[in-house]
Amino acid sequence: MGIKTVSEYVQFYLGLDMRNSIGLSCFINNEKLVLKHKLENKRLEKEPILQGLKLLEELANEIQSVGESIVLAKYAK
Repeated sequence: MGIKTVSEYVQFYLGLDMRNSIGLSCFINNEKLVLKHKLENKRLEKEPILQGLKLLEELANEIQSVGESIVLAKYAK
């Protein structure tokens, strides 16, 4: 997995240019589902996937506490 920080997840989301169709919270939930499914694959390394899930959870908690627009503004730099 190439994403190592919360900021990189937001930058990835912004790079996909989906803001008008899919909100960051929805994107995060979808990413968590994808990573959880990847955990079931016995051939994949588990540690990077677990780290990604941890980052997504941190991001989700931050969005819940301060709001999506503030999080986007914070990491869009």
